[in-house]
Amino acid sequence: MSTSELAWSKSGYSGSQGDSWVEVAVTGQAVRVRDSKDVTRPDFAVGRDGWARFARYAAGG
Repeated sequence: MSTSELAWSKSGYSGSQGDSWVEVAVTGQAVRVRDSKDVTRPDFAVGRDGWARFARYAAGG
């Protein structure tokens, strides 16, 4: 699946003035992450379990 076919989402904490940091797209095998300011740069993939651990850590628990 190409990156243009993915449903990219920004964080609810992202600014509306174009100063967002990252976007994520969830696939069957991984969570893809990209720089929302420069979507021409390559994204990277994180396993779904690894992403869940990161999200729990970032949420403080």
